[in-house]
Amino acid sequence: MNKKVAVILSGCGVYDGAEIHESVITLLRLDQRGAQVQCFAPDIPQLHVVDHLTGDETSETRNVLVESARIARGEVKNVHELSADNFDALIIPGGFGAAKNLSDFAIAGANCKVQPDVLKAVQSFVAAKKPIGLMCIAPAMAARFFGEGVNCTIGNDPDTASALTAMGAIHHECEVSEVFEDSTRKLVTTPAYMLAQSISEAASGIYKLVDRVLEMAQA
Repeated sequence: MNKKVAVILSGCGVYDGAEIHESVITLLRLDQRGAQVQCFAPDIPQLHVVDHLTGDETSETRNVLVESARIARGEVKNVHELSADNFDALIIPGGFGAAKNLSDFAIAGANCKVQPDVLKAVQSFVAAKKPIGLMCIAPAMAARFFGEGVNCTIGNDPDTASALTAMGAIHHECEVSEVFEDSTRKLVTTPAYMLAQSISEAASGIYKLVDRVLEMAQA
């Protein structure tokens, strides 16, 4: 039976939403492996909007769910509807949207909170002991999802790793082409664009993450 996988997006664009390459690579690999996929996103305003050509913040306002629909080709649902009862696994791509829209890690650091609908949805997978994959900066939320003692990676950035440690996570350095697995919690993490210098480098770890999450779901 093909596994059903939920993917939570955080907008559209590396600086203020979901990282597009990471999201598309994730969706591609899931499709290649025969998974049934449904994208979700919170129906909330973005923290801010960034002009990706200049890198400057603009005066625009945008909605995270509406922007996520760009990546999902319109096939996206409100994360408020997401429950582990209907899926076998969950994956969250990175991009600053994970730290700005799904949580406030970009502002609050180790004192961050996760958006309530996202937290409830993810913790349903934790409670059901179903596998979860987090990439790039998304593992910054791992301690909020799993509690203290969770093992994860964001690569090797010392400041970000220090914040994760302060939140109660145990950080492990990891190469861009590899994944780190907390088998007890069924959590798989990979650095992706925290380290990647190209789309192929990002894909090398993301493919392994998707494959391992699906293997855990089969088990």
